[in-house]
Amino acid sequence: MELAVKSFLLLATALYLLLKLTAYLLIAHQNRIFAKSHNCLPPGRLPSSFLGLSNWVRLTRAAKRGDILDHIVSRFPIYGNTWKGRILFGTSIGTIEPENIKAILATSFKDFDLGPQRHDNFYPLLGDGIFTLDGAGWEHSRANLRPQFSREQVSDVEALELHVQRLMNRLPEGDGEVADLQPLFYCLTLDSATEFLLGESVDSLLSPELNPTGAARGGKEEMSFAQAFNVSQAYLVQRSRLRELYWIINPKRFRDANAIVHRLIDRYVDMALHPEKRARKAPEGKYVFLDAIAAETKDPKYLRDQTLNILLAGRDTTAGLLGFTFWLLARHPHVYQKLREEILSAFGTGLNNEGKRPSFSALKNVTYLRYVLNETLRLYPSVPLNGRTAVRNTVLPRGGGEDGLSPVFIPKGQRVDYTCYGLHRRKDLYGEDADAFRPERWEEGVGRGWEFLPFNGGPRICLGRMFPHLLVIVVAVGRLLTPSVNRAIRPDRSLLHSYQDLAEICED
Repeated sequence: MELAVKSFLLLATALYLLLKLTAYLLIAHQNRIFAKSHNCLPPGRLPSSFLGLSNWVRLTRAAKRGDILDHIVSRFPIYGNTWKGRILFGTSIGTIEPENIKAILATSFKDFDLGPQRHDNFYPLLGDGIFTLDGAGWEHSRANLRPQFSREQVSDVEALELHVQRLMNRLPEGDGEVADLQPLFYCLTLDSATEFLLGESVDSLLSPELNPTGAARGGKEEMSFAQAFNVSQAYLVQRSRLRELYWIINPKRFRDANAIVHRLIDRYVDMALHPEKRARKAPEGKYVFLDAIAAETKDPKYLRDQTLNILLAGRDTTAGLLGFTFWLLARHPHVYQKLREEILSAFGTGLNNEGKRPSFSALKNVTYLRYVLNETLRLYPSVPLNGRTAVRNTVLPRGGGEDGLSPVFIPKGQRVDYTCYGLHRRKDLYGEDADAFRPERWEEGVGRGWEFLPFNGGPRICLGRMFPHLLVIVVAVGRLLTPSVNRAIRPDRSLLHSYQDLAEICED
């Protein structure tokens, strides 16, 4: 009897392996036929060790040094603008070709999705939101959220001015004192984002003490929320680096931080669903994101998930644009002086000037500010690194063959990563000084079409992409561009570390 059982198990195992091998060979044959019918050729090959462990180790070391984006971009001049290689048990394709990115995000949009690990990795914090969903779930979220990001809804300059003034009050008054603006910018964007989303700001700029990430120390629940949100994001970064093995990282501190974040958002969701529980009503006519979407659905989990998804994107991407704009201005005094003269001419010497308040339309009158913003977003785009997974066999239009001009076959399940950080620094697109900060290049007609993607592109383009521009205008006009304040700005390498962390989690 025992011998019969063993024989059966061996036969079943052999049959299973035979079926798997047959299926593999059949799929491989079908893939070859598909690739040949589309004239596909293989892209450049990234050298890889067994299972791609060496490439993963190099990526991890670069992340610890704070230069993971430069590490990734350094591969393209060597292996081509589209390459393929093994990284941690999987195969990855990287590209900085505008036509390929256009195919992924627009012309072949339905051939790609975010991939299963994106949703499962981010679910503990973000749940089922616009940045974690694909297909019908994403389409439903997008349709519900799009009306909430009209120009009228995100252009409450008066509310922004209050938070900017609070930021100004935190700057040193004495000559020679240095201000680290980065934590203040994190507080500014957190305060303005929570007021827009929840109807009440967490007022982190009013805290007597701020830590280096912008979260305030203190006993108030709102301050604990800010700290917990930072902790949760830090763990999402670590999980993202492990790719398919993200689930290994799930410590109690991560779970506790998620619970704190959810608890506060749930409180505001409950008030949106039951307005009578509010201690004070919002001013007449004031727009509150959570109230607006609560009018469309009464599902508390849906409301919490969407709010957290928008908060994640809105806080850090906007703080990044603010930080890098003034970081670059501090390093390029001639650009700062030219911009200051234009702003003084357009708006005068501060906020609340009648007829000269900042607005989206003001960008038409401050051309050089628009150039400065474009140049900042070129060097440090809001989504520097992103990727999609093929849901069916498809092709990328360029990257194959020795000249890189032939199509590239992308089998079902293949991950394709694209980096706007690398795309925006291509010398053949932006000149030999592509790594330099030179706003004047935008007078030369650069950045056409899919060569410039500061907020992604296609159907998943960032809904709130206008808000960061407006906030930068308000901050700039709020007398931040004065000689004394400019000298007080301290460029900080930690800004680049924060940016690379954001690159790994704020994909859309």
